[in-house]
Amino acid sequence: MARTTYQVLAVAVAAITIAACSDSTSPSAAASAFLDAAYSTTPAGFSSTDNTYSASADMGEPWRPDRNERFGGDMMGGGLGPEFFGGIGLGRGFDRGPFGFGFLLSNCTFASSTGTVTCPDVTRGGLTVSRSFVFKDAAGTVQSAPSSATNSISEHLAVSGTVTRHDGKVTSTVKHTSDRTVTGLVPGSTQRTVDGGSEGTESSSGTTADGTQFTSSRLVADTVKGLIVPLQDGHPTYPTAGTIHRIMQATITLAGKAPVTSSREETVTYNNSNTATVVITKDGKTKNCTLPLPFGKLSCN
Repeated sequence: MARTTYQVLAVAVAAITIAACSDSTSPSAAASAFLDAAYSTTPAGFSSTDNTYSASADMGEPWRPDRNERFGGDMMGGGLGPEFFGGIGLGRGFDRGPFGFGFLLSNCTFASSTGTVTCPDVTRGGLTVSRSFVFKDAAGTVQSAPSSATNSISEHLAVSGTVTRHDGKVTSTVKHTSDRTVTGLVPGSTQRTVDGGSEGTESSSGTTADGTQFTSSRLVADTVKGLIVPLQDGHPTYPTAGTIHRIMQATITLAGKAPVTSSREETVTYNNSNTATVVITKDGKTKNCTLPLPFGKLSCN
């Protein structure tokens, strides 16, 4: 199940590199007016995967380019999810605390040959969500369902389908996947370790806010490596080690115009302190930032 965990970001980086080498994808001032707001949201359905972006950034419908909208300038995709900055309270056991197992399993099937629990697909709003899991106890023995003895959970999630904007003026096809493994879930554990990755794609067509025909595509991806979240009574449960690497890329083609592309990367590093470092690169320009933990506000040079 972890096959896509670290391949996702490599593919995303390659896509951005190829785009950067083409003259037609260098964002002009006019293109930036359309593309800037693309970093504010994530594609429809992406919040159903395991990723580092805020679930509030998933608006449930296609993104429409609008030159009057602006990206706030903080972290993209609505910022980090709460478990990445201390926003989830302490809880012990596989179903509590940061990165606890929050799914309600129903009518799922266990395959003893693979150790995988597969659940029925769920379809809503034009999107289909597929889910499968591997549960293990502290000895590494596969379980057919989670229990108080569960120490690690590996989740594979996939989302696909087509959504239409509420006014009918934009239609998008999306395809998202994620893989995440969390260990240290058994009661008595002093820390949890998280590794994983996600990728989402969105292909859209329609009209902009000012009536111009367009096609667009967005890519969002991330990886989480070696993230450690201590579980200490009376202390905030924010990560103290590990890295997060996040990428977004948006391309838009207006009627009669050449395509233009903008890209942004964010690398968050936790270094056993109450401040994480954040390096942001947008269209080749880099700035260094810090993020106080927990609940801090991003500050950049």
